Amino acid sequence: MSTLYALLGVEPDASQEAIERAYARQRVRYAPEHVAELDPDLQRVAAERNAELERAYRILGDPERRRQYDSSLGGTRAPGKGPQRGLTPRERRFAIAGALLAVGLIALFWVLTGQDDAPRGQAMSEMNRPAPLFTAPALDGGTVRLEDYRGQVVLLNFWGTWCEPCKRELPALQAAHEQLGGEGLAVIGVNLTDDEQLQGRNTAQIAAFLSQFGVTYPIALDLEGAITNDYRVFPLPTSFFIDPEGAIRYVHIGELTLADVQATFIRMRGETAGRSPT
Repeated sequence: MSTLYALLGVEPDASQEAIERAYARQRVRYAPEHVAELDPDLQRVAAERNAELERAYRILGDPERRRQYDSSLGGTRAPGKGPQRGLTPRERRFAIAGALLAVGLIALFWVLTGQDDAPRGQAMSEMNRPAPLFTAPALDGGTVRLEDYRGQVVLLNFWGTWCEPCKRELPALQAAHEQLGGEGLAVIGVNLTDDEQLQGRNTAQIAAFLSQFGVTYPIALDLEGAITNDYRVFPLPTSFFIDPEGAIRYVHIGELTLADVQATFIRMRGETAGRSPT
């Protein structure tokens, strides 16, 4: 089951300062003024995610609520400095009541926000707006320039190592890269490296993570969050399908399957052929 830590993009042992910073960064991404130009479906997704962030922060931003939440996940209390005495019957009753209350609050949160291990994808949202150009360092030491892929269908996938759906879709993205690369599909991963660094991970660790999945498509490092902000990325993973002329045609929020990629690629190739002069 996904956790509130994953929602904020931090590890369970993150400091309160790291939680504050992650919350502030996430709020900027989902602010109403930041998504005002998007279509209604994406605005709705942004509003829902903003509400989820507020609920998560109310728990993780309060040390006592966070302690109760951690206990509900099976965490253990750090050993005290003195000898430990047994609980009295009254203390046990209060402890049990507190634990039940904490579990109930967390269960309610998960029911309201749908935080589980099932893929949380949605149908492709159609749009037609220019894809923001970018030049970014590549994980392999080179450079990724979106403009270099003009003339191809580009699948731009935003992801992070802490994101469970991102991990699950990596094999599908690699398969799409291998099967459709020769037919005009370019898969590019955009790693939220600024968030990775906030959690103490470096590029060597990101590369080691990807090597477990055999990923060979190019990975752009979003070191300062500029690409993520330009594309108004919401939950991870988010994928943009860009046509050969450089316009974003479809957006998919959530885990992609190989069938999703194949179907969208075929549709876009048909659209391109339909616009070509006969």
